[in-house]
Amino acid sequence: MEKVCVLGAGSWGTALAMVLAENGHDTLLWTHRNDQAEEINNQQTNRKYLPETILPANLHATSDIAEAVAHSETIVVAVPTKAIREVCEKMITSLDKKVLFVHVSKGIEPDTLKRISEILAESLPAEYVEEIVVLSGPSHAEEVVLHHPTTVTAACANIEAAEKVQDLFMNQFFRVYTNEDVIGVEIGGALKNVIALAAGITDGLNYGDNAKAALITRGLAEISRLGVKMGGNPFTFSGLTGMGDLIVTCTSVHSRNWRAGNLLGQGMKLPEVLDQMGMVVEGVRTTKAAYQLAEKYDVAMPISTELYSVLFNNVEPKIAVDALMMRMKKREIDDMMY
Repeated sequence: MEKVCVLGAGSWGTALAMVLAENGHDTLLWTHRNDQAEEINNQQTNRKYLPETILPANLHATSDIAEAVAHSETIVVAVPTKAIREVCEKMITSLDKKVLFVHVSKGIEPDTLKRISEILAESLPAEYVEEIVVLSGPSHAEEVVLHHPTTVTAACANIEAAEKVQDLFMNQFFRVYTNEDVIGVEIGGALKNVIALAAGITDGLNYGDNAKAALITRGLAEISRLGVKMGGNPFTFSGLTGMGDLIVTCTSVHSRNWRAGNLLGQGMKLPEVLDQMGMVVEGVRTTKAAYQLAEKYDVAMPISTELYSVLFNNVEPKIAVDALMMRMKKREIDDMMY
């Protein structure tokens, strides 16, 4: 039995905490809201994020991050990308031993263009970090809590650390593979949210299955081109954290990025969409980072570029789609080369 805390009591953090608790680990779920911690402890529910779910009786919550950190041999970071540095600052004073860190968020920090494992490595004292492992793949919290079969990947250059995370989470309905390609896994997980926003827009415009199939395929080409240029393994992008995560995020009503894009395609403006969603839409922030990465690495990313224009330059979605359709003629294979 491992002592684990999950930092972040949104839908995904709560679902993963359930997996850990059901696997018999001593699991503590941290939230910055005291009322949410009390609800989890007293009612075994987290109605805002998983409204129809009863949580395991052995899953407990706290709003005291010092208690959560002191409790743990493994810390799972499940907060939005923009909150990671702040959460690291809060936990630093409570670290007094080496801890295995697992991050499950999917994003890239704009301007610095750092991946989440890089943010964690930069923000945490090295003497207290055993390893940083990425857990990623096609996985909606709403299905995990129903015990629907789900398969993800644990990635770390130290394969033994990845295997430890594999052992922590794996059970009959939650399967975990390992991978040493941290860059590829993080880039695939982050950029699929960008393409999912675009897929939602095509659905909001009622452009049908032909358009979405093309968008997913060409989106994977963009992700792969950039990921390989940054040092990722090209085979990673054909796996769970590349094609797998891209498919589920672009096609499911559970995807908040798809839902946000769908509203944009129907004519709503970004501030209205974000207000209506009520939860973090990682793809919006990551679109800015993707645009910056495309420039930095001189990689053609037309879908990401047009989406950036929609989100940040007020270009109408239909005009952006027309611009993609009217790009200069190309051979498909040449345009997919790394």
